[in-house]
Amino acid sequence: MSSLPEIFSPDGPLARAIGGYRIRQQQVDMAERIAAAIHGNSVFIAEAGTGTGKTFAYLMPALQSNGKVIVSTGTKTLQDQLFNKDLPMVRDVLKAPVKIALLKGRANYVCPYHLNRALADGRFLTREDAADARRISVFAKTTQTGDKAECIEVNENSPVWNHATSTRDNCLGQDCPDYKECFVMQARKEAMAADLVVVNHHLFFADVMLRDEGMAELLPACNTVIFDEAHQLPEVATLFFGDSVSTAQVVDLARDAKAEGLTSARDCLDIQSGAKAMEKAARDLRLSVGVDAGRFSYDQLQERPEFAPALKLLDEEVAKYAAILETQAQRAEGIEKCWQRALELQQRLAQWQNLADLGYVRWGEAFTQSLQLNSTPLKVADIFRKQMGGHPRAWIFTSATLAVQGKFHHYCAELGLGDPDSACWHSPFDYGEQAVLYVPLGMPDPNAWNYTEAVVDAAWPAVKAANGGAFFLCTSLRAMRRTHELLKAKIEDEGLDIPLLVQGEGSKNDLLQRFRSHGNAILVGSQSFWEGVDVRGEALSLVVIDKIPFAPPDDPVLSARIEQMKREGRNAFIEYQLPRAVINVKQGAGRLIRDENDKGVLMICDPRLISKPYGRKVWQSLPPMKRTRELQVVLDFFANR
Repeated sequence: MSSLPEIFSPDGPLARAIGGYRIRQQQVDMAERIAAAIHGNSVFIAEAGTGTGKTFAYLMPALQSNGKVIVSTGTKTLQDQLFNKDLPMVRDVLKAPVKIALLKGRANYVCPYHLNRALADGRFLTREDAADARRISVFAKTTQTGDKAECIEVNENSPVWNHATSTRDNCLGQDCPDYKECFVMQARKEAMAADLVVVNHHLFFADVMLRDEGMAELLPACNTVIFDEAHQLPEVATLFFGDSVSTAQVVDLARDAKAEGLTSARDCLDIQSGAKAMEKAARDLRLSVGVDAGRFSYDQLQERPEFAPALKLLDEEVAKYAAILETQAQRAEGIEKCWQRALELQQRLAQWQNLADLGYVRWGEAFTQSLQLNSTPLKVADIFRKQMGGHPRAWIFTSATLAVQGKFHHYCAELGLGDPDSACWHSPFDYGEQAVLYVPLGMPDPNAWNYTEAVVDAAWPAVKAANGGAFFLCTSLRAMRRTHELLKAKIEDEGLDIPLLVQGEGSKNDLLQRFRSHGNAILVGSQSFWEGVDVRGEALSLVVIDKIPFAPPDDPVLSARIEQMKREGRNAFIEYQLPRAVINVKQGAGRLIRDENDKGVLMICDPRLISKPYGRKVWQSLPPMKRTRELQVVLDFFANR
């Protein structure tokens, strides 16, 4: 095989495969450092700015390593891009005889058993759902993989997918009559046989923790783990190293047990009546915290007079139902599985109520239809470090945003990585020429009642000068909705032809598709549009950030962490809240310049960027754009574009 400098050279195999290829020294250096880490089974952290070409910088050495590699990425969209586009290309360039596989969580694969049951029962609420079920059924007969991402006729959010896929709870495993046709088992088999497997962070941690989704066998056999979009890991690890139980699981159990009862124990009427009682108790528990969605600390839940009695009743109903199912369990595998699920729910409800570990925080999250009770570790460093122990292998962490002012202390501390080898490569783009960072004068305090109005008023001249092509990234859903309202009024008042899109009007991919095709639209979004979004050219030339994105201090997990750090005599703001906010700002800013021809303005409206000492840390972590506080500079920039 060729050496890395040869592969990346101006007349090497990569240049021959990609039109307009230009050598980037950052990319070559990064690839060589990763190759050395893989060779030495060591930990390596790499921040690589937009445009460095980090994907090829880790795929080249990974495919040359002759060992088994797991690449874990932030989202399923990125997984698909790696597997369908980037990996085949790199494999062709290297002429490497490497087997690759894609592995997702089980909810992404059609389950023939559950799909056929749902079709036979015909329990669909609308004609559209019934039609979706038939479409999925046709897809299931023709697909090689069973991956629902390939079933483009059915929306990924269609409620029918819940009936057409399995969960860890309701999978019958080897007892399933359709076990031989199981797409999940097939995907796992392929992953076991492959040299390089693409997973996502959620699956990686679900498996590390549950030893369920096929990684239990995958990890020990692997020589290298590469985390792309590695800035998301602390958040995802926190989610998975905790525990949770949800009223949705109770409702699902009731639904599945009723169906099993009708098939295999029609004479046991208690299965039907017990399920109804248990479902009602689950819904009452959800309603005990009020109708709005939101997060509640343990104390806030206990303050609600209906909560404790509703939880006690649900506990009793689940226990009663487990006893009913036990009497019928020997009649069918499906009923036995439901009985085991009821026992597990009983145990989890008890665990949540009796949690005595001081290293965990208890809290609840209310969604539209369900309430989830969580216990979350306050630190994931020890648990994560333990997972990395054992078999010697290389661990590579990479992202465009990991460092704060070029240092990785906070990241290493959060994941318990010690003091590993690390490097920062800046973007090859000419930010001084391509972009302006604009912090407007005269903005009110971010907590002022009229702050969102001030943001839209300050940004409006820039929006008009750019002729649309703008992202408004808001730090809360409330600010997002208000921003959308105010922009709509301005566009109508001035009779402008600027399409206005807002998060929630469709799937993220659908909105981005529309945004790109309009070419002059405004998109108003919150959390999910701050990262993983790639819009090139004039369709996006203005990014407006309303505030420095500090996590809301009333978030139960954050406030418990702050309390704990205070007890340890540490400064939670400087050590924890600020680094996370810096990384989020860097993510948002990264939406603007996506290639060497892009030009645009990053507008951060928060006056604390200038007025507070910590604002400098945010300011200095951003790319070296031209900086201004004068609107005229922005208007001239767009006029000369």
